[in-house]
Amino acid sequence: MSTHIEVVVVTWNSAAILGGLLDSLPAGLDGLAYHLTVVDNDSADETVRLAETWLRAHESVDGCVLQTGRNAGYAAAINAGLRAAEPYTSALILNPDIRLEPGTAARLLAALDAPGTGIVVPCIYSATGELAHSLRREPSIPRAFGEAVLGGRAGRVGWLGESVLDPAAYQEATTVDWATGAIMLISAQCLEKCGLWDESFFLYSEETEFALRARDHGFATRLAPEARVTHLGGESNTSARLWALLSVNRVRLYRRRHSAPATALYWSAVMLRETPRAVLGRRTSRAAVTALLRLRPVTVP
Repeated sequence: MSTHIEVVVVTWNSAAILGGLLDSLPAGLDGLAYHLTVVDNDSADETVRLAETWLRAHESVDGCVLQTGRNAGYAAAINAGLRAAEPYTSALILNPDIRLEPGTAARLLAALDAPGTGIVVPCIYSATGELAHSLRREPSIPRAFGEAVLGGRAGRVGWLGESVLDPAAYQEATTVDWATGAIMLISAQCLEKCGLWDESFFLYSEETEFALRARDHGFATRLAPEARVTHLGGESNTSARLWALLSVNRVRLYRRRHSAPATALYWSAVMLRETPRAVLGRRTSRAAVTALLRLRPVTVP
């Protein structure tokens, strides 16, 4: 089967940012055969109309808009797009706030050919051109406590933090435990072996779960440093609801892979990170503490 990429873009009230991504696709996938599916999670704004209008204006792009009819979550929307797709050799998963540089997909695709690779990610830059620390290490109790005490600086020491902060790590092709899920190229073989994304994670930790599950099946996540994209960024650090969901899902994912006593320690570390900040009045941390207290660490689903 010749190379064919299924491009899945997940949207929810994304009209303000979707156009920039769509405009970057033709150059970003230049020279490659692909099909675009915009999977919309019941947007209340002009997202669907914008996507349909863009497709009509770009007749050379083979694509469609798929409406889930509900706010199904990131993983469920990805799965809906993949289930509806024609046969493909790889799937490019995209947030609507990603902007591809010319030739991005070809560089990702070349890295996907490396033996044992199932997922490839690019270097991600902010809108101001700063490198985003998008590579991650597997969640662990020492790393959770390290981040609780040292915050973002913990990642400078591998066993103390999840985020890979060393700029040198982003300059060479490297294998990581997982990476930010805003953009991922996944081989069809990896998806066939591992199955679809876990829809029990509505948002956050779904990319972690999939990458670790892929690793369990022998498929590595690899950085292609020559591939570059811009990410406009999310709102998890400013939205109390989203930060609470992120915190809870970290614990839920850890419980999937570890014992109940270990999960209780991990839960304690996450609580240790958020509680002092909540006491100081940080709204996001207050929401996280409330959500974590409602979550019984020994019986996390």
